[in-house]
Amino acid sequence: LKRPPARAPCRPSGAARRCALPAAAMTSTEGGSHPAGHADRLSTTGDDVVNQRQSFRKNRSVSKTGMTDKPTVVKGGGCFGFCKPKPPVEEVDVVLVGGGVMSATVGLMLKQLEPSWKIVIYERLGAMAEESSNGWNNAGTGHSALCEPNYTPGNAEKVDVSKAITVNENWQLSRQYWTYLKNQNLLKDPNTFIDVTPHCTFASGEDQIGWLRARYNALHKHPLFEGMEFSEDLKTLRQWAPLMMEGRSSLDRVALSRCQVGTDVDFGALTRELGKGFMKKGGNLLLFHTVTGLKKESDGRWLVTVQKNDLGAKVQQVRAKFVFVGAGGWALLLLQKSMIPEIRGFMGFPISGEFLVCQNPDVVSKHPNKVYGKAAIGAPPMSVPHLDKRIIGGKHMILFGPFAGFSPRYLKTGSLMDLFKSIRLHNLIPAAAAGLQNLDLTVYLMKQLLASDNAKFAELQNFVPSAKPQDWLKVTAGQRVQIMKKDPKKVGILQFGTEVVAASDGSICGLLGASPGASTAVQVALDVLTKCFGNTHMKKWEPTLKTMIKSYGTKLSDNKALYQSIHAETAAALNIK
Repeated sequence: LKRPPARAPCRPSGAARRCALPAAAMTSTEGGSHPAGHADRLSTTGDDVVNQRQSFRKNRSVSKTGMTDKPTVVKGGGCFGFCKPKPPVEEVDVVLVGGGVMSATVGLMLKQLEPSWKIVIYERLGAMAEESSNGWNNAGTGHSALCEPNYTPGNAEKVDVSKAITVNENWQLSRQYWTYLKNQNLLKDPNTFIDVTPHCTFASGEDQIGWLRARYNALHKHPLFEGMEFSEDLKTLRQWAPLMMEGRSSLDRVALSRCQVGTDVDFGALTRELGKGFMKKGGNLLLFHTVTGLKKESDGRWLVTVQKNDLGAKVQQVRAKFVFVGAGGWALLLLQKSMIPEIRGFMGFPISGEFLVCQNPDVVSKHPNKVYGKAAIGAPPMSVPHLDKRIIGGKHMILFGPFAGFSPRYLKTGSLMDLFKSIRLHNLIPAAAAGLQNLDLTVYLMKQLLASDNAKFAELQNFVPSAKPQDWLKVTAGQRVQIMKKDPKKVGILQFGTEVVAASDGSICGLLGASPGASTAVQVALDVLTKCFGNTHMKKWEPTLKTMIKSYGTKLSDNKALYQSIHAETAAALNIK
């Protein structure tokens, strides 16, 4: 018998034939976490699909950028793109220069008071709080004068506490405003920027201990400083500051005062939250926009020139009724460009800083405080040594310093020519007078600049006797511009605090100087509004301001019951003491 011939296999239809793919194309040997594809996932070969492309030379229709197959049609552009027409001038109500905590506070507050106003913040960098407000560029102290010696000068016989009371009053305004923002859902989680951190003042030797005891006696019964403690007992000090007492000789004469209501503030995180609130209320934040010019027009408004790396003219002009310059060290240069007479006589001396940082968890866990010591006799206030527990970006660490440095830049990302650009005929004499009166500071700065790592470590050991060099690294902090200005008695003086400079008509205002700065941003914002907008606006805004800040228009130090009520409310809202 013959076997019948084999039948040819059925030919699939056209549709089936088009959909049929090789089995290899339907499977993958790389995806997932199976062992077989481990080698292929780590490295691709030359025949991998992601390494295949057609020849660029054979594609005649490619665009000039090489991104598409459509021919590029260039319209306009002037002379090689350099002569493009400028966009029309934009009309706004308020311009704020700089994306730091001051501009964010003033901008958000104005947006709450005048929701219909068109308000814009210009920031030259790619995010808010990249300069002085950044957590790495300031001490992070919620400055309430609980521990800072420079607010309470004196000796064992008498201590002047008036400045400490003022600073604490101003700090209470910040607590109240942040509480209001929290209740309005404009600050989501206070734990992201503020943390309970006891504030301590450290004294060593009989003279300092006498001064600290007098300071404690002058403050601890005041309503704003209730709960302050003082001790020279070594057992108590080991409980309060275990790291500082570890390895310390029992013969050392030391003492501490402590306030458990102190805080550590990440002003960078706070500023970014304020920026979100500002935008949520309708404000406009523009990054990578650099304000380069300020010119007052005949009608009293300001023509603001903004440089930006756009695809057009790269320059934009904005007309504003009010300008706030919160640009850190660059505020001086911008106010000089405005040509307002109030800025005459001002000059800035830039000082950089350096901190020693410990990130060893075993060491960090032994120090729960911010501890301020007394600066050396004649040293500037910003050189007060302090050992701070910090939380920056969620990371717990300890910072010690600051050690002074020098750079002619007015910002950490500024220009080496900043100092020289600020020189004017009108500020040379005041600056020279201030310099001659502070020649000892030049000596101090030179010593700091020439100090070796071993010398800096020895300073650290005064606070932490058991410190190990490998646990501490050096980090450059932000720039501070100390203000030199005219003075009727001394011709020129060097100023260490914060200075608000405003035009007589209130159309432009700027913030100069340093400490206490960020901690009292709300108080500064209120003073700016009062100075620049006058009685008409302030009377209109007063009901809203009293809703934001319950103690607005009063002094908490004169009303103990009101202070205790507000303090308890803000503590609960911000999850602090």
